[in-house]
Amino acid sequence: MSNISRDSDVVEITAPPYFTFGEKVRAKRTIRNDGTYAGKEIGEVLAKKGEEGYVVSIGTFLQQFYIYGVEFMESGNRVGMKRKELDSVVSRDEMADLPLPEEAGA
Repeated sequence: MSNISRDSDVVEITAPPYFTFGEKVRAKRTIRNDGTYAGKEIGEVLAKKGEEGYVVSIGTFLQQFYIYGVEFMESGNRVGMKRKELDSVVSRDEMADLPLPEEAGA
């Protein structure tokens, strides 16, 4: 059995996810294929530092981290990323002021 190296002792999943579905986010660093992205060569750039995208899914990894599936507009790639790899494009204060979508049929 292989040893899994955890990069942090923090367990994020004891709290709600930091980012929400549909939230606009920005990559903090360039993300390259580590071999887990099908159809791309190992080392190929999946998202450039500063590239913006939207959270389209939220999952977990190792019962420790949230993994945010981010659809990047420029590259067209959907990449799984940790919170520490992302920044919100819209500040939390501005998000509180955004109106909620209206209910269908209202």
